Amino acid sequence: MNATRILPDLQCSLPCEDVRREVTGHFIILGVINYIHVQQVPVTAPRLCIFNRWTAGVGQFIESVRLVAPDQTTVLRKHEMKFDLPGVNRNTSNLTMFGQVEFKVAGPYYVEVSVDDVLKIRYPLVVKVLPAAASEPQPAPETAAPPE
Repeated sequence: MNATRILPDLQCSLPCEDVRREVTGHFIILGVINYIHVQQVPVTAPRLCIFNRWTAGVGQFIESVRLVAPDQTTVLRKHEMKFDLPGVNRNTSNLTMFGQVEFKVAGPYYVEVSVDDVLKIRYPLVVKVLPAAASEPQPAPETAAPPE
């Protein structure tokens, strides 16, 4: 008996700065993001990429990628894409590019990846405000001379 539809597994989901494709068809993932460090908020990111790889499924599916604000209800961006897997030994890679993403406040934003309305992963993408760099070098702390 051959299965006609098996929901796929999400092998990975990586937020990154860019993705390129070699002539061989292989992907080059650039700037995998752990945190988004900024000097101040609000700030606008020119591009945010989400690279997803699906495997072990059979059939046609709809991938949904959502970027959710720290309030956990506001959806900043959403993208849907159709894809198919002809057999369980096959895989496919999908790339979502969000342009001009405005991060209004610091804190954890959330990436949610679903297939056919089944949430497969939800992970934080934290925007951190770095402390302002001092405009002048700070003097070394004075130390007391040892007693004589």
